[in-house]
Amino acid sequence: MTDRLETLTAALLSAARKAGAEAADALAIDGASVGIDIRQGKLEQAERAEAVEIGLRVLIGGRQACVSASDTSDRTIADLAERAVAMAREAPVDPYAGLADPSQIATAWDLDALALCDPAPEPEARALETDARTAEDAAMSSAGIRQVEASAGYSRRRMFLAATNGFAGGYARTSRSVSAVAFTGEGTAMERDWAGESRVWQADLPSAAEVGALAAERALARAGARKPATGVYPVLFDERIASSLIGHLLAAVNGASIARGSSWLRDALGQQILPRGLSVIEDPHRPRIGSSRPFDGEGLPTRRRAIVQDGVLTGWTLDLATARKLGMESTSNASRGTSSPPSPSTSNIDLTQGTDSRDDLIAAMGTGLLVTSLIGSTINPTTGDYSRGASGFWVEGGQIAYPVNECTIAGNLRQMLMQIVPANDARAHLATRVPSLLVPGMTLAGA
Repeated sequence: MTDRLETLTAALLSAARKAGAEAADALAIDGASVGIDIRQGKLEQAERAEAVEIGLRVLIGGRQACVSASDTSDRTIADLAERAVAMAREAPVDPYAGLADPSQIATAWDLDALALCDPAPEPEARALETDARTAEDAAMSSAGIRQVEASAGYSRRRMFLAATNGFAGGYARTSRSVSAVAFTGEGTAMERDWAGESRVWQADLPSAAEVGALAAERALARAGARKPATGVYPVLFDERIASSLIGHLLAAVNGASIARGSSWLRDALGQQILPRGLSVIEDPHRPRIGSSRPFDGEGLPTRRRAIVQDGVLTGWTLDLATARKLGMESTSNASRGTSSPPSPSTSNIDLTQGTDSRDDLIAAMGTGLLVTSLIGSTINPTTGDYSRGASGFWVEGGQIAYPVNECTIAGNLRQMLMQIVPANDARAHLATRVPSLLVPGMTLAGA
């Protein structure tokens, strides 16, 4: 199939040149997915989707335009190229748009080392249904669980990128997953929680029964939730949601935000933004991880880099356009789809882990809030002011006392991140590995 995708990108580039493009890049994607949903013991949905998408970006005199289609006929490709060129001629001039110099592009990579595509055959729909039913049965076997919604899925996706600067390359990815949502209680006392696992290689996926049992355990622990007290307390972000804090940091150092001057970290380059000893490392070459990649969306070779080193912000996340605008070099972080130009995006992220367990941090916080779920958000991208709905568990005397819900936590991200204390519980298989994080003081609005 990669040969077919390569042929499609070559046809798109040829059509673009014939239509009058000075430069162009083309992306072809082929994908197939199967999903099974079980609810109340019945098969609620069984879905299979297959699609091929093509996208073309053309550049003329500092102007660019992107077009895409799901029809891959010769006529469509020719029409697509002509439409893209006509659009580009009417587009505003962007002095920073353009392909990579041939000296910048990736020329060699080792897909076997990345192991992004499981060689095992695609599972039959019946096997996925068995996974979902097993997860449901495991959750329903716990006394107090009233209902379970379970799902299982598999996907295989392949891409090929080519450009008139000489770059050409592609790769495939696979994923198999199982998840369950468990419910307990009735009416306004109903509570829910979930568990889910996804792996690139099917052999690495934990058992569906483990997933269902964990969903039930988490839901039952939520029974009897009430509002916590209002005040300023320590807040411990559980590992399940702690990555959201680092996600806000990554958004703030994204080159697109920096170039617009709209980031709360826009003046922080070279400054300390995390406690000393903590680093944020991007490594796009971790094997068997779904967001690993050998090259970025502009054909540049990806590499391991420190975004934050020993607490100090060392650089922005840049694609070619934002790098040119800021007078810097691309960090090989371009990401793109078939219908849009490249934009900066990170892949695999690691935050330095601590030495204490989550239980150790709970004991150390005394009285405060353990957050296991976040809903909604009011994040000011310019000031870093932070406010989110939360639920979890109230901690008293260093021990979990009871479940809580319907509360809001608030603070400022710059101050919050400078105080974080990490646990040691980050899960190794995740693309973003962030442990539970304790913030010593946040404003909590509850009862």
